[in-house]
Amino acid sequence: MNIHTFGNTESNIVLVQPVDNRELQMIPTEISLIKERTERDFCLLACEVDNWNRDLSPWEADAVFGNEPFGGKAEETLAFLKREVLEAYEGKQPVIGGYSLAGLFALWAAYQTDAFRGVAAASPSAWFPGFVRYAETHEIRTNSVYLSLGDKEEKTKNPTMKTVGDSIRALNELYEHDQSLKTTLEWNPGNHFKEPELRMAKAFAWTIEKYDRGDYDS
Repeated sequence: MNIHTFGNTESNIVLVQPVDNRELQMIPTEISLIKERTERDFCLLACEVDNWNRDLSPWEADAVFGNEPFGGKAEETLAFLKREVLEAYEGKQPVIGGYSLAGLFALWAAYQTDAFRGVAAASPSAWFPGFVRYAETHEIRTNSVYLSLGDKEEKTKNPTMKTVGDSIRALNELYEHDQSLKTTLEWNPGNHFKEPELRMAKAFAWTIEKYDRGDYDS
């Protein structure tokens, strides 16, 4: 996994985002959009994964679209991030976020460790088999959770992916009942592929702004 560093490495706010090569090209635009929504300085670490379906899925699952199954290697990816990112930026305030399957990975990661101060999950793959049940039976270990979805994402013929709307609503309801969490669910216009960089920017900016200034700037 290659880690690409953007922004101010001295900032107390560290945004951690798993990306593929296509998303990596969008990061400069995403950063500009984040800066339009918050005055706080930040460092963004774009972590380029080698295999999207393998490296970001929390457990093995059959292919949902195309022929590529999910390899269930998220634990190895998180171990890498702990070793190469969290240790390197010890004492900072890390937020983990991602789009699509990376958004699901970000949510899952917050169940494994309390190292992340917030989760920015933009259009996450909440349809992933078994994830809602997992969330209902485990404790999330973070301070804030941002969820979003496109209002047309559940309007698909794919029987698994069409559950994404009900799944994101179930997660939102679960997090709203957790008095220790700051959380929101934002609906965006369009399908899954519309303006991902804008959706990620809104996710990270919301998560940053949910903290008192002292949390990040101390």
